[in-house]
Amino acid sequence: MKYNSFVVMGLGKFGQAVADKLIQSGSDVMVVDNDEDIIEQYTDRATTAIAAELTDPAAIKALGLSNIDCAIVAMGMSLEASIMCTMIAKECGVKWVVAKSGNDRMGSVLTKIGADEIIYPEEESGIRTAKHLIASDFLEYFEVSDELCIVEMNPKDKWVGKSLKELDLRKKYGINVIAIKEGIIKEYVDPDEPLKASSTLMMMVHKKNLEKLDRKITL
Repeated sequence: MKYNSFVVMGLGKFGQAVADKLIQSGSDVMVVDNDEDIIEQYTDRATTAIAAELTDPAAIKALGLSNIDCAIVAMGMSLEASIMCTMIAKECGVKWVVAKSGNDRMGSVLTKIGADEIIYPEEESGIRTAKHLIASDFLEYFEVSDELCIVEMNPKDKWVGKSLKELDLRKKYGINVIAIKEGIIKEYVDPDEPLKASSTLMMMVHKKNLEKLDRKITL
């Protein structure tokens, strides 16, 4: 599912990593933290930057979350603030609430009070989470190393009907198609066979080239 509007509540290392990536993508992003100095850094970058006490239910309700598609509750070590933000975000009708957790017990509590997704991150996980939320074309995303990942996606519209040899994805975008799913995984990839819209491509990609796939690239 693709989301257009986000709120990041809590701007520690993880929260800033997520917020920065979402802002870079051009998304509508609200950021909230109780540290006014950090909020000041986002005043000219985020759509909205608000200093608020995230353990105060009234302050959270005053944010006006009813039009937000996705909330990222990024406090992690503050169970009280995480619970308040998660509960109120769901009460306000936020479609998807992602909550950072410092441990399994905390994650279990957050799930019970309404979190749709629990993550146990640091900065790299924040970047990966943002990519997952932004890049609706990605069906799956797997990290292989610090530099490489494997993504699954359907062919772009302009790839359909063309062969891998014609597209030359490796040369143009640093993409190496390692398998194609058409009901079953075809281990041998025929470079001369035209791609179908229903195919799923499994591709090895250098992380620096991910943004080329995030955007609606054309050939």
